[in-house]
Amino acid sequence: MNIFVPALLLVLSSIIPIARGIESPQHTVVHSESDFEIRLYRGSAWMSAPSDDISFDKATKLGFHRLFQYIQGANLNSSRIRMTTPVLTSVVPDAGPLHSSAYVVRLYLPVKFQSSPPVPLPELKLHLAEWAPWCIAVRKFSGFARDNNIVKEAQKLALSLSRSPWADATGFNGTNAYSIAQYNSPFRFIGRINEVWVDLDGSKVKGCESSLVDVF
Repeated sequence: MNIFVPALLLVLSSIIPIARGIESPQHTVVHSESDFEIRLYRGSAWMSAPSDDISFDKATKLGFHRLFQYIQGANLNSSRIRMTTPVLTSVVPDAGPLHSSAYVVRLYLPVKFQSSPPVPLPELKLHLAEWAPWCIAVRKFSGFARDNNIVKEAQKLALSLSRSPWADATGFNGTNAYSIAQYNSPFRFIGRINEVWVDLDGSKVKGCESSLVDVF
């Protein structure tokens, strides 16, 4: 599979620029600070590629390779699906070998396929994730998201939240420690946009109480 990764990245350079017209999950900004914001996302469906690799870099590349095959027609309908943003890699604690972290790479499905996504070919080992509306804290950072900086960025968000009125909302019993959202191709070197996402307990965040009901 590694043989295909360089060629895949070359293709990605032309299809994942952050640009108007590329679909992304819909959200409302509930609160904004200088170094983070809180968002309420609409319920949505994502195609997911689990990986027990202990490297964020490798898990993201290989997981997205499987997702890329899926949107290019490796599904039971042979449907081609337009690229969306972001590519979301979630860190799942204690899910890897010897209780290490594992990852799930996800791609938001376009509105056209939200209610009836094509079924992926079995060999891709993908699964559909259908999320109810959810509340998250978000920290933006530039450059490339790599193994050597994602933990630092997540720690910065955790520190900001610990000093905020929402410190007790971070104890939400979610399945992910945090997620990294990437919006640019690997061949874009300046003006890159990445985000750290952390799930919050919407019942403890003013403006997110409606996360129990999809009101969009």
